[in-house]
Amino acid sequence: MIIGQATTGRPVQLTSPMAARVYAHDWAGTGLGDIASWPASLRVSVNLILASDFPSCLFWGPDMLMIYNDAYLPLMGQKPDALGRPLAVVWSEIWDDIVPILDRAWQGSSTFIEDFPLMVDRDGQMREAFFTFCYSPVLDEQGITVGILDTVVETTSKVLAMRETARFSAALKDELQVLTQDRDRIWQLSSDSMALLDSDNTMAAINPAFSRTLGWKEDEVVGTAVAALVHPLERDVVVQRLDAIRHGHGSPRLEVRMRHRNGEYVYMDWTNALNGNFLLGIGRDSTAERAAAEALKRTEAALHQAQKMEALGKLTGGVAHDFNNLLQVISGNLHLLSHVVAGDSRGQRYVESALGGVRRGARLASYLLAFGRRQALAPRVVKVGTLIAAMDDMLARSLGETIEVVTVISPGTWSTLVDTTQVENAVLNLCINGRDAMNGHGRLTIEVGNATLDDQYARRHADVLPGQYVVIAVTDTGCGMPAEVLRQAFDPFFSTKPEGQGTGLGLSMVFGFVKQSGGHVNIYSEVGSGTTVKLYLPRSQQAEDNCAARPDAGAVVGGSETVLVVEDDEGVRDTAVELLRQLGYTVLKAADATAALSILDSGIGIDLLFTDVVMPGPLRSTDLVRLARQKTPGLAVLYTSGYAENAIVHGGRLEAGVQLLGKPYSREALARKVRQVLNSPSEQE
Repeated sequence: MIIGQATTGRPVQLTSPMAARVYAHDWAGTGLGDIASWPASLRVSVNLILASDFPSCLFWGPDMLMIYNDAYLPLMGQKPDALGRPLAVVWSEIWDDIVPILDRAWQGSSTFIEDFPLMVDRDGQMREAFFTFCYSPVLDEQGITVGILDTVVETTSKVLAMRETARFSAALKDELQVLTQDRDRIWQLSSDSMALLDSDNTMAAINPAFSRTLGWKEDEVVGTAVAALVHPLERDVVVQRLDAIRHGHGSPRLEVRMRHRNGEYVYMDWTNALNGNFLLGIGRDSTAERAAAEALKRTEAALHQAQKMEALGKLTGGVAHDFNNLLQVISGNLHLLSHVVAGDSRGQRYVESALGGVRRGARLASYLLAFGRRQALAPRVVKVGTLIAAMDDMLARSLGETIEVVTVISPGTWSTLVDTTQVENAVLNLCINGRDAMNGHGRLTIEVGNATLDDQYARRHADVLPGQYVVIAVTDTGCGMPAEVLRQAFDPFFSTKPEGQGTGLGLSMVFGFVKQSGGHVNIYSEVGSGTTVKLYLPRSQQAEDNCAARPDAGAVVGGSETVLVVEDDEGVRDTAVELLRQLGYTVLKAADATAALSILDSGIGIDLLFTDVVMPGPLRSTDLVRLARQKTPGLAVLYTSGYAENAIVHGGRLEAGVQLLGKPYSREALARKVRQVLNSPSEQE
């Protein structure tokens, strides 16, 4: 079960009880409205808390209506169902205490509070309880705070235990041999680990809780230097800190990894105090607490990343639409001009130079869309090994003779559902980066095989689902990357190349495409030893698609059919009309869907409807196509757009049977695509 659609284009199934309840709740009767109309920021936030194992609650809108996950339920005690109810009503007994914290969150500031005391209603009685929580603002696509994310864990038992332990440990001031019977009882019964160190930091005594936590018996560790139980990477620091505590310097608290008897390491949080010539340490196992804190950080990081990608996607989509329309006007007129200056070598050279600039601009826009995960992908089930093996000639031409390319395709490689053009672009980008890292001389190895990412791997890497993948690995023998460069490798516009050599968008395009395809990217690099980039694409169990010939592989031919061009941008419309007429077609034109329907109603025979996706007016392009096919069954349709999200592209993928020619397109691309669609209109029925 899922609220809306994940930003990667791949649904994440949520099957918890609270996910079912949230989905089934009657939201239409609340200030949030029907669940189908929720904004992206709300859907993303709800999906994140429902997928989290950490207690989380979302307070949304002016009334701060509550939406929470299963882990949050125990914190509510005997309270009645609070789903969709205002925070002020559900937690009325602590409202005055938390209002200042809520106000800071609404103003855009996160607040983290540890062991915060509150009087809460438990079983009809007001009881003191303690909570460690973080209130974080949730921003919408315009950067406005629209809700608050509350990630919380109750620490009442810990605080009470620490109070009890602190109360008793303060009494341990004398030498071990003068401890009273009552103090010895505390030593024996305490749930916290206790250790006594002599003047040279040798273990003098441990209590039973120490043995229960770390597995060591007293006779196994007494007389042993405490450093022998500390993780090797932390030993020097721990010894220095203990000496500082003995001399009254530094904090008495110390978190350290200590070796369990089974060989594993446990995070221990120690509070140390001098007791005569001895140093008394009282500690607790903080491993689970650290894991919970890491889970909280990952949840918040995932939320912030999702919000950032949503905002970036909208920005790049808007820019790409207008920029590609502008490039189309320039490109179309340059193709028309090329016929005017035919035979003039200087004029042809100028036109070709300008067209090269158009191609670079189009590539820049497509890279931005790729990083924002807003490409219009046309995926097919393929064996990528076969696809990459067929790239040998292309790579040889692009990389030059001084680069040795070795391709290794493992037998039995699984199929994957991907856009083959984008796979080729991604591999080519990685190979070009590898060539540059080797200064034009070296070996590139391209490997294709199968890989299984387990739960442990997924926990270590954000935004990765465990499962089976097809992996493409590109390895160079170049200079490698230091850690600070590696951390920024996928950032857009980041580049280590000299000014003017590269846009800094190649790797970010690869990253965005793989993520939009539901996959994962990882880089392994060592300075002086080269770099390996691995692309993990999800395995598909479907039958492999027949590899049809590329639309750009045939001859450039025109025809005599009648084409109706529907385009609101006058410059784009005029160049499209003229290019089609040069190809021999009879061309009619319309500025919007309403005008196009009038032409169709006139009875003129139309063979192809060539329409922009995004147009002004009450009728959308998809409405126009539906009405046009009612009037002319079997009508061939070709869409064009600089950016087509949410119209004929959903989750980054074209609707089945839809034909799209992206802007800016060349005269040759237009001719081939129009011919392809006219020759096979039945595929679009």
